[in-house]
Amino acid sequence: MKNKPTIFSILIILLIAAFISDIFTGNAAISINEAWGAVFGSSGNDIIDEIILNYRLPKAITAVIAGAALSVSGLLMQTLFRNPLAGPDVLGVSAGAGLGVALLTMLSGTALYPFIQTMGSLGQVVAAITGAALILLLILAVSSRIKDSITILVLGMIFGYVASSLVTILQSFADPDSLKVFITWTFGSLGDVTLNKMPVLVIIVLSAILLTILLQKTLNSLLLGENYALSAGLNIKRARIIIITIAAVLTGTVTAFTGPIAFVGVVIPHFARAFFGTVNHKSILPATILMGSILMLICDIVSQTTLSNRTLPINAVTALFGAPMIVWIVLKKKKL
Repeated sequence: MKNKPTIFSILIILLIAAFISDIFTGNAAISINEAWGAVFGSSGNDIIDEIILNYRLPKAITAVIAGAALSVSGLLMQTLFRNPLAGPDVLGVSAGAGLGVALLTMLSGTALYPFIQTMGSLGQVVAAITGAALILLLILAVSSRIKDSITILVLGMIFGYVASSLVTILQSFADPDSLKVFITWTFGSLGDVTLNKMPVLVIIVLSAILLTILLQKTLNSLLLGENYALSAGLNIKRARIIIITIAAVLTGTVTAFTGPIAFVGVVIPHFARAFFGTVNHKSILPATILMGSILMLICDIVSQTTLSNRTLPINAVTALFGAPMIVWIVLKKKKL
């Protein structure tokens, strides 16, 4: 597409505008001048500085990171399984990550809990990545025997339901305090990532995205079919393991920090392909990163809508945006 530089420029401008708008948006009445002053020095009000620097700014950064990570994870899954509706939540990967976090949370009060506490936020990340990887490996095992995309999609959903059922069983045995913490986590929130936790999230996600960028040629080869990839000298088995690992790390890390966030990973790769009219990952991968971040920022802005001084769960907002988009995708393709 000849207009690629123009479209990328527009996306970057939209990302910056959405990021600034997200910082300026919230239930607390803060003027643009006060918010601007807090970011670049001091607003003259300690409370405003606290709100901007320790809540809104980290939340906006988290939205950018989470949107990019989930979108790239969805792109990897759609390429690997060659299924247009593959994504972290649809294939049950997010549910697997949730199961890992549930197991960790429900261990509160057991002999293992003191050790888990010493790991801090990293323990939750490891648990979520492990759960996500388990579901992905199950789906990969199935896809090696069954080529029908619909069947793989249904089986992925079943794996997700099984993981959710195990979580429900764990909840029935959990103590009230652990149960409350976990249920609150399932609502999804971008505001729980503090500045102390931010480096872990940023380093892990950016490292995984950088590895994905280095895999663009491999991903393009897989799109042309396994026979072509083999003839080009690609080690299919190793490529699958690497892609699954990256997708699990991206999904698991974001889910651990923000809770389950639906639909973003499914719909954004489609919009990237539609905007650029190509499936070449050299174009759609950076577009996916930008669009995912923009959508997450917009959803976060919408979640700040004042309803009795409450913030809407981010998972509910992304579902309201994402569900109609999936219907549009299905109607447009007419078949999967």
